[in-house]
Amino acid sequence: MILKEEIDSNKIEAEKMIEAGLHFGHKKNKKHPKMEPYIYGVRGGVNIIDVSKTEEKMKEAFDFLLDVVSKDGKVLVVGTKVQFKDIVKGFAEECNFAYVTERWLGGTLTNFDNIKKRVDYLKDLEKQKEDGSLEKYTKKEQLDISREIESLKKRFEGLKSLSKLPDVVFVLDMEKDHLAVKEALDKNIKIVAIADTNVNPELANYIIPANDDAVSSVSYILNNLKEKVLSLKK
Repeated sequence: MILKEEIDSNKIEAEKMIEAGLHFGHKKNKKHPKMEPYIYGVRGGVNIIDVSKTEEKMKEAFDFLLDVVSKDGKVLVVGTKVQFKDIVKGFAEECNFAYVTERWLGGTLTNFDNIKKRVDYLKDLEKQKEDGSLEKYTKKEQLDISREIESLKKRFEGLKSLSKLPDVVFVLDMEKDHLAVKEALDKNIKIVAIADTNVNPELANYIIPANDDAVSSVSYILNNLKEKVLSLKK
């Protein structure tokens, strides 16, 4: 028996998702055929995502991620769209997830040992700067090293918490970051992803059918997940 409170709660959640714009997909001529089960209809030439399906699949994805976190597994969040960089960085740092917000570097997963060497090199330079070891160099050399640190941070800062390959990769746009998806598949790493109407949902193990362009949509998803992750860690 379904309680009235459950119906009301579902309705409120659906309204919140619509307010955040999760239901807006891409134009109908860009629809990936395998996203058809998650599409409610077409309005003004734009595919409209069924938010009841979004809610259902988001719960599955969150339950999986929370299980990974509860077992001290490592999550790597990938969101390289310009409008999401600050949001992703803040979300990942609060949840203690690794992250990539700049251009995906080929080999981040498939050649992880080399990437880790660069990360370790960055950590070593930062340590030397912090403990004063760099003072033995000339001012010009110190300036050059500081510039190198900033360059390395831009590419590797978000990977410093990874001592091994992540247990799951959370991709915010499967089309833009298709290389991250490909590398995760190559390494048999689980994939959680936001799936807009233009992507193949079967590339991910868990999907969240939703708008992957709007800041309000992505923020809604990340804020909801962050609340659950932080609650789990209390």
